Amino acid sequence: MRTSTDSLGGVCGAMDRPGFTASLVAGGVAGVAVDLILFPLDTIKTRLQSPQGFNKAGGFRGIYAGVPSAAIGSFPNAAAFFITYEYVKWLWHTDSSSYLMPVKHMLAASAGEVVACLIRVPSEVVKQRAQVSASSRTFHIFSNILYTEIPFSLVQFPLWESLKALWSWRQDHVVDCWQSAVCGAFAGGFAAAVTTPLDVAKTRIMLAKAGSSTASGNVLSALHGVWRTQGLSGLFAGVFPRMAAISLGGFIFLGAYEQTRSLLLELGRERP
Repeated sequence: MRTSTDSLGGVCGAMDRPGFTASLVAGGVAGVAVDLILFPLDTIKTRLQSPQGFNKAGGFRGIYAGVPSAAIGSFPNAAAFFITYEYVKWLWHTDSSSYLMPVKHMLAASAGEVVACLIRVPSEVVKQRAQVSASSRTFHIFSNILYTEIPFSLVQFPLWESLKALWSWRQDHVVDCWQSAVCGAFAGGFAAAVTTPLDVAKTRIMLAKAGSSTASGNVLSALHGVWRTQGLSGLFAGVFPRMAAISLGGFIFLGAYEQTRSLLLELGRERP
């Protein structure tokens, strides 16, 4: 089954409506699937990074709280990301052997994150910040999430696409869905590891008390504060749960995306 996103792009080379619909729906389905399965692990990771400490932040209590709202929000978020990602890839017509391919994937992933971040910014956090300070706080929250999400995507998606291309070359045919999922797991785990300090900074900013220096939203300042008080171990707090969650998430998210998109494209071709 042809499941590589670049190869699938050939199926809807003119970016016809089935191609748009497939990317939109498949992204949403993948987002919901991964949130329903991995939300508890993300809760544990966030509590490990809390300045209060794991136990005071809630420990293992109520780790499923908020799953429904997260799943509902993840559909438009993931759908927006993937339709943007695929569209930018289509706009930049580059030969598959070109050294510019990683750059194309970086730009596509960055554009996808910017669009998705408009939905991803937690509405409750934005509301709380807006209630106690100027409206510019919303922009600070938006920009800080971008500072953490874009570096992650800059690592994950070019690596995912490169691993798929390498595997396809080695076996002389396009990767299957499960193989794409495995590539997603490796890419996600590696990206999770190297961007953990940024995730710690984002968590500290989101959990900071209003009026504190950390709550000002400066990522570098938050990183410096963690380094000064907790050192390297603080910067990489929760790295193993984060790697485990995102590796599994990459397997589910990207595998489900490829599988759903392939199925939708097949259904589109079978229609009279």
